[in-house]
Amino acid sequence: MTDEKYCLGIESTAHTFGCGIVTFDGKILANAKESVTTTEGGLIPNEVAKHHREVKDKVLQAALQQAGIKLEDISLISYSRGPGLTPEILGVGQQFAHELARKLNVPLVGANHCVAHLTIGDLIAGTKDAVYLYVSGPNTQVIARAGNRFRIFGETLDTGLGNMLDKFARDAGLGFPGGPKIEQLALSGKYIELPYAVKGMDVSFSGILTKAKKLLKEGVPVQDLCHSLQETCFAMLAEVAERAMAHTGKKQLVLIGGVAANKRLGAMLDAMCKARGGSFHAVPLAYSGDQGVMIAWQGILQYKAGEQRTPEQADIAPYERTDEVIVTWIKAE
Repeated sequence: MTDEKYCLGIESTAHTFGCGIVTFDGKILANAKESVTTTEGGLIPNEVAKHHREVKDKVLQAALQQAGIKLEDISLISYSRGPGLTPEILGVGQQFAHELARKLNVPLVGANHCVAHLTIGDLIAGTKDAVYLYVSGPNTQVIARAGNRFRIFGETLDTGLGNMLDKFARDAGLGFPGGPKIEQLALSGKYIELPYAVKGMDVSFSGILTKAKKLLKEGVPVQDLCHSLQETCFAMLAEVAERAMAHTGKKQLVLIGGVAANKRLGAMLDAMCKARGGSFHAVPLAYSGDQGVMIAWQGILQYKAGEQRTPEQADIAPYERTDEVIVTWIKAE
């Protein structure tokens, strides 16, 4: 092998266990993952943790094979410190990273899962100093960097959009994950008015879910409810994202998180950005959902900025927010 340096990123915060391998100059070599899915019902945390323990070695080997390197070639390991679904699920990745770092005698970096979504968005989209619309299962936030922190300009006041859609899908018998199935059914639905809840820069989805579930029980066609959920919620997101762009003066909008795969959401945001002379960037599905590549890249950024820890210092931060992380890898203006 050459003198190229490789970082192994380990993702273990929710339904996906992932291993990504990225070179120190940002070349993505591997993106291997295994996710929990169900035909009905939702996620059961102890079963998710069990799944991750069972697949971790298999996923690692798949990543090494994709990258065409050996485990001994890894020079840095990065793992998701948090936030996560539960400490038990987070702990699978943390313990795996601890074991590998000791075995290989390489430095370790703990990455914030949410911040990693932002930085991989910039790497893939080629953006810099953008407004980020982060929409995943538990997260719905409008974010932009100011100084040495990512500031949250608006967020959900209750549940994240992805989780809300999954809850509706569970009640409708669509299984998990619900987003892709809702997107497909929405194509043949017609609009029915649902509560539109924007409060300043924040949004709320609980009332929309309650109304949609009530209408479902009353016999309203599921495809109509899927269509209406998307149109209403996505319009809310477009409104707060536009307000954030106007407030910050930034011209680029990056859509990240698992819900970024939704084509209708992307189309609405693209139209909004074009109308105000800005540019819209949707991160492709392979890198918008949970995966190890973003953890590897975030680890590289922090390591280059002088951050690292020993295996014994490997810990988790289940509730660490995006705006609690000090941005050491970008020089503040």
